[in-house]
Amino acid sequence: MAKYNITEKKEKAAAYRSLVSPQLMDELKEKILDKILIHQKYKDKTYSAKQLAEELGTNTRYISAVVNVRFHTNYTSFINKFRIEEAMTLLVDKRYQDLNMEDISDMVGFANRQSFYASFYKINGITPREYKIRHSIQPPTGEQKNDKHSTAKKRTKK
Repeated sequence: MAKYNITEKKEKAAAYRSLVSPQLMDELKEKILDKILIHQKYKDKTYSAKQLAEELGTNTRYISAVVNVRFHTNYTSFINKFRIEEAMTLLVDKRYQDLNMEDISDMVGFANRQSFYASFYKINGITPREYKIRHSIQPPTGEQKNDKHSTAKKRTKK
């Protein structure tokens, strides 16, 4: 893990988390998911918790409380999770095979390649490049040219 300087954060007890009612938490959770995921705000490099709070008519403490309690993470990690999930899809999609890592990073909302690599590694335990290589589509095993069994079967059928 030292490769990308990732350290585990200790969870701090925040008094304001208990001030938000469970009903309000549920309501804000759905609204947050709608803005971030459905409206794909995670792709916006400059979209902040402050902007999200303003759009939802609340404050950043409530946003932070909901993300911490309902999603068990902080705002940045929450956003990066969606970015990485999309990056994983793009990395194995043949339509995007000619794009470099900076292009993929930019498409999913990261400000720079270093943040992309660090987040990707933190979530997957491998780099985006390693992921792409491991998950590249391989030809089906039964259709390889030098498959001894299929060659033998073709000869016996004649």
